[in-house]
Amino acid sequence: MMYPKIPLAQSIIEICRVKGVTDIVISPGSRNAPLTIGFANNPAFKCYSIADERCAAFFATGMAQQLKKPVAVVCTSGSALLNYYPAVAEAFYSQIPLIVISADRPHDKIDIGDGQTIRQENVYANHIIYSANLLEEASQENDNKINVAIEKAISEKGPVHINAPFEEPLYDLVEELSVTPNIQDIAFENHFAEDLSPYVEKWNMAKKKLVLVGVNDPNSIDAAIIERLAEDPSVVVMTETTSNLHHKNFLNSIDVIITPFTEEDFKAFSPEILLTFGGMVVSKRIKAFLRTYKPHEHWHIDTLRAYDTFDALTKHFIAEPNAFLNRFLSATNNVESSYNKRALEVKAYRKLKHEEYLTDVPFSDFKVFKKLLPALPDNSQLQISNSSAIRYAQLFDIKSTIEVFCNRGTSGIDGSTSTAIGAALASGKETIMLTGDISFFYDSNALWNSYIPKDFKIILINNGGGGIFRILPGHQENQVFNTYFETEHNQTAEHLAKMFGFEYHTATNEPELESQFQSFFSNSGQPKILEIFTPVKLNDKILKEYFKALA
Repeated sequence: MMYPKIPLAQSIIEICRVKGVTDIVISPGSRNAPLTIGFANNPAFKCYSIADERCAAFFATGMAQQLKKPVAVVCTSGSALLNYYPAVAEAFYSQIPLIVISADRPHDKIDIGDGQTIRQENVYANHIIYSANLLEEASQENDNKINVAIEKAISEKGPVHINAPFEEPLYDLVEELSVTPNIQDIAFENHFAEDLSPYVEKWNMAKKKLVLVGVNDPNSIDAAIIERLAEDPSVVVMTETTSNLHHKNFLNSIDVIITPFTEEDFKAFSPEILLTFGGMVVSKRIKAFLRTYKPHEHWHIDTLRAYDTFDALTKHFIAEPNAFLNRFLSATNNVESSYNKRALEVKAYRKLKHEEYLTDVPFSDFKVFKKLLPALPDNSQLQISNSSAIRYAQLFDIKSTIEVFCNRGTSGIDGSTSTAIGAALASGKETIMLTGDISFFYDSNALWNSYIPKDFKIILINNGGGGIFRILPGHQENQVFNTYFETEHNQTAEHLAKMFGFEYHTATNEPELESQFQSFFSNSGQPKILEIFTPVKLNDKILKEYFKALA
């Protein structure tokens, strides 16, 4: 087997191999040639070549999201690693282990006018778990930094940066390793042994407990815990599409429930104890509610972080939610209360109004989601883009066999499709990407990818612009709004589909949409795009009228 001649490159590659970092996404370049040669020639690694750095980093993020272990992205010097930054920020806030390995010029070549050179050290300072700024020569100091970086990516579930300066020649090879890297097992202890009795006592006394679940991995909470929470009359569980938790007694469409609330309703529903776990919450309305009508106690369960989202945080339990809830709930009692009963009555009423409204609603974004979500294949994975797409999805039930993911760390539209492709490849599951037009076209280079699974499908809802801005406050029908906020356009995905080898389907009305389901969701050995065209100036009116109708 051939190895790069540069000892520092050998050290990085060997430590990655021993630490189990075996999925490597490479952005083509010259300065990173020693790393590219080393990773690609070693059968211990699976290497992927993605030319667009932003897409590459999100692709790796999608893989790490599914594999639950670090995936590395490798790039050349200069602006290349800056293009990784959106995915680094997403990984930071979504707690995804991503390892950025950037090749750099030697220190004496920085800021002297040399080409493709920037100040790379600590470039991700505000959104990184650890930065390993290496010296040019292989050394134990460098090995220590590489070890710490990889271990922190694993234990702290986030992005790390390894910056490696290489001097030319870059392409020379050798048949034997010239270094024996120092491999360390770094222990990061996390033992949850706190006395829970004071919190059990508070829980058993409270008659209104709200459990709010944000982004949550599928199958991560035991069925017995779900049943225990669902059967307590004093507990209301609110979930989101990305919570991947299902029970008939849970309130899974938060905005549908609380948007029509009066002040009296909010006061009646305000919890004594708020218990939260999972990642970012989509619903702006639940945030506004809990910030205005603050709970007496807010407890958050997470091994690493506890954001004071509602300005009411009183306790951070540093534990895995499933382990904590198993231990905590076994010590609690059900409490007589009408809290859950009243919530379920509201849920039943809202469901009735929801169905009544949808009976006569014309073809629109809203109607498309109504038709699409029940048609999704069982046991598939659904990746949803941000902005309107994830918000519409929050208003509907999604089958419990479907796993749902969304880049909610930074809630950006950039990289949604790239993430979905990486996730589809890593999971091996049939994956559907549900996206809006602006998000899709913004990340269209995601399709410039040789690793797209044959059963990968994109559902593209094209309403001719950023429809979310028609829903948000400030919408005015004028040239400034249409050009600079909504970004009106007449683009379609037809030629992109042809260029990148996707089977292309379209629908412009309800009968056409329904007629596409059977052929689109069948697997034909080719990835597919279904582009659905909806009326841009009708969608916001239908949605606003929907929330009025719920009351």
